[in-house]
Formats: sequence, C-alpha cells, structure tokens
Amino acid sequence: MSGIIGSKLNIKGSGLVAKLGTDGQVLTSAGAGLPSAFEDIAGGLSWQAIETGATMTAVAGNGYWIDTTSNACTITLPSSASNGDEIMFVDYDRTWGTNGIVLDSNGLNYQGDDDTFDVEYGTDGQAVHIVYSDATKGWIPTLDKTVSDAPVVHQNDNGLFGFGNTGSVVSMTNIVSDAGVVATDVTGVGTARKGLAACEYSTDKAIFGYGTTGSRVSMTNLVSNAGVVATDVTGVGSVRNGLAACKYGGDKGIFGYGLVDGVGTGADVSMTNLVSNVGVVATDTTGVGTGRYNLAACEYGTDTAIFGYGYSGGDLGMTNLVTNVGVVGTDVTGVGTAREALAACSYGTDKGIFGYGHIVSMTNLVTNAGVVGTDVTGVGTARRGLAATQYGDDKGIFGYGGSYVSMTNLVSNVGVVATDTTGVGTARADLAACSYN
Repeated sequence: MSGIIGSKLNIKGSGLVAKLGTDGQVLTSAGAGLPSAFEDIAGGLSWQAIETGATMTAVAGNGYWIDTTSNACTITLPSSASNGDEIMFVDYDRTWGTNGIVLDSNGLNYQGDDDTFDVEYGTDGQAVHIVYSDATKGWIPTLDKTVSDAPVVHQNDNGLFGFGNTGSVVSMTNIVSDAGVVATDVTGVGTARKGLAACEYSTDKAIFGYGTTGSRVSMTNLVSNAGVVATDVTGVGSVRNGLAACKYGGDKGIFGYGLVDGVGTGADVSMTNLVSNVGVVATDTTGVGTGRYNLAACEYGTDTAIFGYGYSGGDLGMTNLVTNVGVVGTDVTGVGTAREALAACSYGTDKGIFGYGHIVSMTNLVTNAGVVGTDVTGVGTARRGLAATQYGDDKGIFGYGGSYVSMTNLVSNVGVVATDTTGVGTARADLAACSYN
C-alpha cells in the first residue's frame, strides 16, 4: 500500500524538539505511551455489540469488537465519508491470525489505493483505527497495533485433599502448599464420606460433592479461598458416588457420571451437574456419553475439560471432552490402557494428566488440545482409589489411595511424575482433591 511520508517533521516549542521520521507515524499527546493514545482514540467512539458474522457494514464514529472464532469477516466501509470520520476494529478473541478481517473500501480509496486492492488484517490481538482524509488518500490507518501479550492464565496455588475411607468414612482434609508440601490433618469438615469428587469454581474457590456415607448422598461442601471447608449443602442433583469433577470455562465446575441407587449395588449413569461461578450446583443433565463410575476428570487448554476412563461392566479407556460452556462430547475410545479408580489433574497451566488406577502406576498426558497420550509406566507405587489436584500455579500432585496409604507423587510443570513421598496425613483411599487460591 502507499502512504509514504518522505521527509522529517520537526516540532519546536518550549525548548522541546520532537523529530518524527518513520513512514506512516502518528504523533499523539501520549508520545511513546501508546496505551494512553489508544484510550483517547477508543474513548471518542460509540462501541457496538460484538460482531460474529461473516460480513458487516461499518458506520463512521463507531468502534467494533470483531469475533472471528468461527469465521473470517469482510467489512464494508461507508460509501461516502468526510475528513475526520473514524472507525476502529479490535480482535475480540485473539483469533484474527486464524480468521482475519478484510476491509472493502466501497468505492473510496484506502491509503491512496482504490478499492480494487484487498485490505487484510490477520494478526492475533490486533486493533486497527482508521480515519478518512480526502479523496486522494481516502481512509488512513492511524493505529495498527498488536497486543502481543495475551493475559497470563493464573492457576490456583494451593491444593486440598479431603474426606475418604480409612476402614471407616472420614471428613478430614489436608492442605497442599504452593511448594507441594502436604499439611497435617484438619478434622470435622462436613459429613464424613467416601467416593466423592471435587473441583474448582470461581477463580479461587472449590467444592466437594456427593459420595457415600454407607448410603449415597447429594450433599456438597464449599471451600473458601483460604481452604476452609463449609458445612453441608444438601439436595443438589441425584445421589451418587464414584463420580468425577473438574473446572471448565475458566471459573465454573462440572460433576459427572457415577453410581446411583439401583438394582443390587446400583446403576452407573452419564449425568452431569454444572457448578456456577458462585458455587451453585444445577439440576441433572442426562445422556452425556457412556454411563460409568470410578472415572477421573481434569482441565486442559485453560477453559476446557476432559472426563476419562472408569468402569461399566469392565474397565474402560474412553474419554469425553467438555467445552468451555460445559457441553460434554461423545465418547472417544482407545485412549491408553483401560482402567478404573484412577485420578487426574492439570499441570503446566494448560495440560492435564491421568494417573494410576486398578492396579497400575501408569500415566497418560493430555495436550492443550485434549489429545490423550500413550501410556507412561513406572511412576511411583501402583494403586487405586487415590486423588489428584493442581498446585503451585502449574504443577500437580497425586495422593493417597491403595490399601490406605498416605503417599504422594508430585507432578512437574512438564508432566514428569516424581517418586513416592510417604507419611503425609492419615492414610486413606476413595477421597477427593481440588485446588484453591
């Protein structure tokens, strides 16, 4: 495109000399402080609702959030314009690198070129501010800025193991520090039970849910951002045990699957219950993948999740992905060795790991796209009925299980599982774990 400024401009006043000599450069009151300049520009526009369509027509004086998650967007500029008319376009979801925008100048020039030229922008996090000059140069971009630093996804620093079975059900918890050190027992936190699940919600709190006291229950216990477990909340969805739970959507949770009251010892189900970002558990959603129990779940990819493995008439190797709005996908089979009574947690801020189970010490890493890797064997003592949680922002820990042991195994931020650490709290199995901040 054209629009070359070939000579330097000197501005003098009050002893200040500012020299501008870069093609296409624009001086603002903020000088080199681009964020202030951006705010000045953006503040003078009328910002519109988020645009997700494949085409749209822009109006001068407006700012537009362009969400190209599902498709590229062709934007038609006004067919007539006056000097000083301005429009701004911003990459809403940092997806322009995959699906960009194309500006159709609609008979007017764009930086000196007529509308036979394609004007394309295709960088993640980009913001484009254009101002109309005259018939010769037409629309000129005064800001073409990429926000290169995407927000850092901060995970929770602390973990919490809770409840379980020592030969009888217990309600104790053990805090995990941000260095992976497991603290001594804290007793008397809610109704003692086993076979429950736990997950995070909001951005810093957690919830334990369901399980059996000898009879299956549907109670939950909220966990504060200081690791304090609250009293029982009852009547939240169908009573069951042997389920799994994990965070999704960045600030919400989901309980899924399990064993409900039925003929004989019970019936395995595929129901889920969403947890809001204030810890409210929703009613049952049924029919999401194959019914099973003694499975595990974890987060991956910053806002999505995965349920995996379990038992339904035999050990299973299937998984089910969970979208960032809590929708559970169909079964994916053949992902590692089939097993049940395992555990899972996130690590590395955007990946996950399934580990152990009946009765092996293998693990399977989950990529940030939800792909489950092949078996990795020989990582600590083989056992079942354990729990796992993320801690320290980007690491994980497996703990307890087996014939009532108190050992743990740390997981590094690259998914490497450490050797056994023993003697951490009361030995038990069939417990749950979650993180908090």
